Amino acid sequence: MMSWRAVVFTLFPEMFPGPLGISLSGKALEGGAWSLETVDIREFTSDKHASVDDTPFGGGPGMVMRADIIDAALTGSGFERTARNGNLPLVCLTPRGRRLTQARVRELAEGPGVALLCGRYEGIDQRVIDAWQMEEISVGDFVLSGGEPAAITMIDACVRLLPGVMGGQASSEEESFEGGLLEYPHYTRPRVWQDREVPEVLLSGHHEKVRAWRQERAEEITQARRPDLWAAYQTRKRTNKD
Repeated sequence: MMSWRAVVFTLFPEMFPGPLGISLSGKALEGGAWSLETVDIREFTSDKHASVDDTPFGGGPGMVMRADIIDAALTGSGFERTARNGNLPLVCLTPRGRRLTQARVRELAEGPGVALLCGRYEGIDQRVIDAWQMEEISVGDFVLSGGEPAAITMIDACVRLLPGVMGGQASSEEESFEGGLLEYPHYTRPRVWQDREVPEVLLSGHHEKVRAWRQERAEEITQARRPDLWAAYQTRKRTNKD
């Protein structure tokens, strides 16, 4: 059986595996549950300065990564053949992409892997994004200095869902976003800490009461912190009743 595969196109291959090389993802990488390949975009330049960017047409601040250089990296690395044979999706990490969701992470984790293009500077020439029909994804409503931290985040989210990486299936099913809600609070020993006690219901041994309490807390937290998730959750509940 082929392992799950991550291919990262970047100007900074030395940033990988980074945190992906330790803990659960690192053990899974060593064990062959997944593989990581980095492609240095700068190796596919043709000038002596290894330039990968240029000034934007229409003016404006900053520089833009060139379409021809990225295309050369995608083609010259053999990715086109890999994508065709292995059905590997190509993702461009950008703040203006669709927000990454747990549902999309699960889809990717259940597939053969993912290829990730890490942008830098002001962005990437749109023509190469369109030509390669890249999926544009954002890991949140904020701006990073480059796509590499986003790539690490996305790979980590996928790898932890691979069979055998986390161990307990029930654990992942109760996490935030899996049921459309944020996760309920957790408690462990000591029973009393700084005059703060563990909720009595969690000590009752009554599994149905514990389940109900956790569901109520998850709903309360989601409604207070993420009105968007709460609205979608309410819509699904109404739909399921009809």
